[in-house]
Amino acid sequence: MKPAKLAITMLMLASAARAAEVADCRLVPGWEQQGPRREFVADNLFEYMDGNAEGYLIYGFTRMEGVTCTSGGDSIIIDVSEMTDADAAYGIFAANRDPNQAVAPIGMGGQILPRRATFCKDKYYVELAANPEKDHTPALKAFVGEMEKRIVGRSTPPDALAWFPTEKLMSARLIPESVLGLRPLKRGYVAQYESGKAFVVTEESAESAAAVMNKLRERIGQTTPTKIADEAFQANDRYLGGLCVFRKGRYLGGFANLPRPQDAATLATALVGRIP
Repeated sequence: MKPAKLAITMLMLASAARAAEVADCRLVPGWEQQGPRREFVADNLFEYMDGNAEGYLIYGFTRMEGVTCTSGGDSIIIDVSEMTDADAAYGIFAANRDPNQAVAPIGMGGQILPRRATFCKDKYYVELAANPEKDHTPALKAFVGEMEKRIVGRSTPPDALAWFPTEKLMSARLIPESVLGLRPLKRGYVAQYESGKAFVVTEESAESAAAVMNKLRERIGQTTPTKIADEAFQANDRYLGGLCVFRKGRYLGGFANLPRPQDAATLATALVGRIP
């Protein structure tokens, strides 16, 4: 086997081993594995998730390790999904969390509810579902505590979330494709404000970011240059209202859905100052 192919194979085996260590009923005394382990990749996830598979694939799902644990008459279904990177893991967690409940400091973020627990750490998204219908909080906390220890890597939320100005901020999350409905903006974070929304997209290089800016100008049409960061423009768009888009190195960002382009440009200037 060629060295490069061997390295990729070893990396995949190591990732699978780490996921298997996390999805382990023996982590908490008194629990046993019921039935065989579950293993899925992108090509066959639909066999397990049925109509929900697309919601995982869109966030960069690569593989899943799962197991069902039992103790007496209780059961906990554990699924550990490996995503392409930490941003994707946080993105799927944020998309699936209960918006009415607080996010706990578990890995990059987590929630423990009476019958369900989720958290993300590094490139892993972990889900636990308990039955029957009663409060399983102690058992879920015990499993989550042990599982979180066994995942090595990023344990803080994505940096981009801290770049958005906090005044009148309502929410912020990862959009896995077509940010603001614009296809050239492939993946990025969008923050919803009481008025308007902001976005930040990271490209591979300043050159690729500049190419995206050109595509956006063509897509929106009738843009006006604005002196923000390396380059910027503002415009009135039929769907996005008053907006301003800027490029700072390999980062693209801006504000949209505001009454006037000038309003978007003012807020975009504040956003630029928060991006390193």
